[in-house]
Amino acid sequence: MTGGVLVIGYGNVLRTDDGVGWHVAERLSADPRLAGATVLACHQLTPELALDIIQATFVVLVDADHDQPAGTFSIAPVEPTGGGASGSHQLDPATLLGLAAELYGPPASVVAVRVGVHSLAAGDGVSPVVEAALPGLVDAVAQLVQGQIVHA
Repeated sequence: MTGGVLVIGYGNVLRTDDGVGWHVAERLSADPRLAGATVLACHQLTPELALDIIQATFVVLVDADHDQPAGTFSIAPVEPTGGGASGSHQLDPATLLGLAAELYGPPASVVAVRVGVHSLAAGDGVSPVVEAALPGLVDAVAQLVQGQIVHA
């Protein structure tokens, strides 16, 4: 990917609500409001994504959040942490941005959309409360992306 908006939904789709980011990415990949954006569904954030992130003009990361009420979501900017990767193949958003900055230079604007979970039990679908929140969540991410495409 070179330039443009990047949306990455990530999580474990075999642990019910932990896979909410993946489910959001699947819905967004077919959404005409994201025409021109790149949408990826990943199991986890990995160092290989640093190049994609640095090449984007705006990045949205969508993941489960175990610390907020189920079905709610928050949107917040992500700032890179120093030091890059600590040897792990799985990274949190700030560490991934730190790695991208260390390797390639400062990344563009990155926001995290965090979704409160109800269940992390084994299963390949999300809980009813998270399922009910998906349309609003997809709309919120689409609005973020549309705002960036208009300003690009």
